[in-house]
Amino acid sequence: MNLFDIPKLEKELSGLEEETLNENFWNDTKNSTKVLSRIKQLKSKCTEFHNVESEITNLQELTELVTIEPDEELIKEILKNTKKVENNLEKLELTTLLSGKYDSNNAIVTIHPGAGGTESQDWAEMLYRMYTRWATKNNYEVKELDYLDGEEAGLKSVTFEVIGENAYGYLKCEKGVHRLVRISPFDSGGRRHTSFASVEVLPEITEDIDVEINPEDLRIDTYRASGAGGQHINKTSSAVRITHIPTNIVVACQSERSQIQNRETAMRMLKSKLLDLKEKEQKEKIEDLKGEQKDIAWGSQIRSYVFCPYTMVKDHRTNYEVGNVTAVMDGEIDGFIESYLKSNISNN
Repeated sequence: MNLFDIPKLEKELSGLEEETLNENFWNDTKNSTKVLSRIKQLKSKCTEFHNVESEITNLQELTELVTIEPDEELIKEILKNTKKVENNLEKLELTTLLSGKYDSNNAIVTIHPGAGGTESQDWAEMLYRMYTRWATKNNYEVKELDYLDGEEAGLKSVTFEVIGENAYGYLKCEKGVHRLVRISPFDSGGRRHTSFASVEVLPEITEDIDVEINPEDLRIDTYRASGAGGQHINKTSSAVRITHIPTNIVVACQSERSQIQNRETAMRMLKSKLLDLKEKEQKEKIEDLKGEQKDIAWGSQIRSYVFCPYTMVKDHRTNYEVGNVTAVMDGEIDGFIESYLKSNISNN
């Protein structure tokens, strides 16, 4: 399937834009939201393609010009533009791999440390920092939804939302257990430790997707917010925890200033988890939206981050690896995401 059939996409875009001119279009809020969202996606894809196409044409013209009349400054410009086009082509190629039903949605990410107390809690916080840095570099907004401090350092759990187009499509590659090997800063003997943390990634469920929830199946608790938000977190009992009694799924939100807002956000999180559960039950062959959440321990990891005795980060699903562990921890994970998406396509 050609995921970048531009004439086909432009034809679909034209049809949807015509639909918005219908006098009854705005009467159906659910449909209009869905249509406008699709229009935005299509416009983005078509614009990206045409921009790269234009850059390539410009590069060809400059190359022909310098062949006829050599110019050192023009040659430098061509080399600079060639690198820029290469980067843009790589980004364009990556977006063609995002064909999943929810790939364009925002992502809700939860990180839990494994056994090991302070060491694994610190590792969970390092992963949180890695993902927030990746998100910032890729112009995504990060919104912390729930945060529980570690006992001495790090965190016991964190849930955050990465907001922007294709956030789930990219971050779904990260779900699973992540393993750290390093000399522990918490070990006075300077011994090497192995720690684990799990990463869960779910798509945010938009208004056009129906997930039925019986209010009688919910237990809603309120409590005082706490965590890394400092003075930005409301110290009143505005935090909300919702338990879905039939499935025992628990979600919590404390990031908003009011109890009502926290409740709304928590409900969106619950819908995402329930949809995940529903799809797993109904379609055994679909990709597991939650990933393989085995024990957060040895043998179940999807990726290893080694700081000592050598430096290397290796993804055990694709065998993709890099030696610069510092860059990875600073958010340079695009190579891992790309290799996973490509291997996923080739395996289907």
